[in-house]
Amino acid sequence: MNKTFSIILIILALALIGYNVTLVDFENPFEGDSTVALIGIVASLCAIVLLLIFMTSKKIQKKLNKD
Repeated sequence: MNKTFSIILIILALALIGYNVTLVDFENPFEGDSTVALIGIVASLCAIVLLLIFMTSKKIQKKLNKD
């Protein structure tokens, strides 16, 4: 996976977070569709963290192979 594709996936995850925030009812965040939106937010955050870890590991691998 190249860097451009990873950045596109991160941007898509951020867009999903933005969309799901609009679906959350902040008065009752654990009822109805708000629960699904919160799960979507957490899943998108996990995807972003995993992509950042992957990108960091690729940078480390390049440095190790360089030596």
